[in-house]
Amino acid sequence: MTTSSLLAFDAASHWRGFWRGDIGNWILDRGVQIAMLLIGGLIAARFINWAACRIVRLIDAEYQESDQLVRSERAKHRQAVASVISWVSIAVLSVIVAVKVTYIIDIPVGSLVAPAAVLGAALGFGAQKLVQDLLSGFFIITEKQYGFGDLVSLSMGVSQDSVGTVEDVTLRVTKLRTNEGEVYTIPNGNIVRSLNLSKDWASAVIDIPVPATADLSRVNELLHEVAESAIEDAGLADLLLDAPQLMGVESIELDTVNLRMVARTLPGKQFDVGRRLRVLVIAALRGDGILAPPDGSMPVVEAIAPSAAVGAKEFSQGESGQR
Repeated sequence: MTTSSLLAFDAASHWRGFWRGDIGNWILDRGVQIAMLLIGGLIAARFINWAACRIVRLIDAEYQESDQLVRSERAKHRQAVASVISWVSIAVLSVIVAVKVTYIIDIPVGSLVAPAAVLGAALGFGAQKLVQDLLSGFFIITEKQYGFGDLVSLSMGVSQDSVGTVEDVTLRVTKLRTNEGEVYTIPNGNIVRSLNLSKDWASAVIDIPVPATADLSRVNELLHEVAESAIEDAGLADLLLDAPQLMGVESIELDTVNLRMVARTLPGKQFDVGRRLRVLVIAALRGDGILAPPDGSMPVVEAIAPSAAVGAKEFSQGESGQR
């Protein structure tokens, strides 16, 4: 036999001996099972992510193909639930894989009792914030406080409120995108108060300052004409739920009188409606020769909560009834 043949035979014998030894037997008996579990877990996790993304895309495609101007509350909630279910499923899958691996390695459970108690105590003190985030996220989703696509204002106590469109809601965090394109990632446990500006319906509130010397009767006539024509305006007809209401005099200052107009709109469309109404109001006042106040202030637009809008309307109706 040649030297190369002897070396090859020696290597083959060593290779067979390796697989017949303790390490080789462990790899064949347990290592393959562990590898299969890990690979299967990764594939399952990728499938769960794919299924969740698929569901979200289907919901979004259903909205894009319809003639709806805004997403329904049901669609928003379904997208949030799909995201949470995928996150929880992956977490549960990871725990199951870890338990299976522990069982295959044959780690005695009794020896883990003491370390588990120490670890539990450490988590109890150190992971309180994480538990708070998870519980807050659970109640945000189950109570349908807001969902994907909602315009919200989130208060975090003494810090400045965060206003933006919800891009993602999980059990731990909420992601908001502002008008400037910035993305806030807010732990759910930090949220003290949530204001949903696009749930069911919204209100566009326009404060209209006019000179104190102006004929208020004529101003009211012009504003009523604007309110009646707004429901037929091409840019407002699909966004308004009903004709804007003139609330009357809101406040009186030294040189100006402020009147208020309120329009009920589709959720999240109050700012678009407010901008268009402001243009119509300015055009009507200027067309009749009513100039802006001496300080140069113009009608302003703001958004208020639905309950506040209803209260303002009832208050105005009460005043008119007393008169």
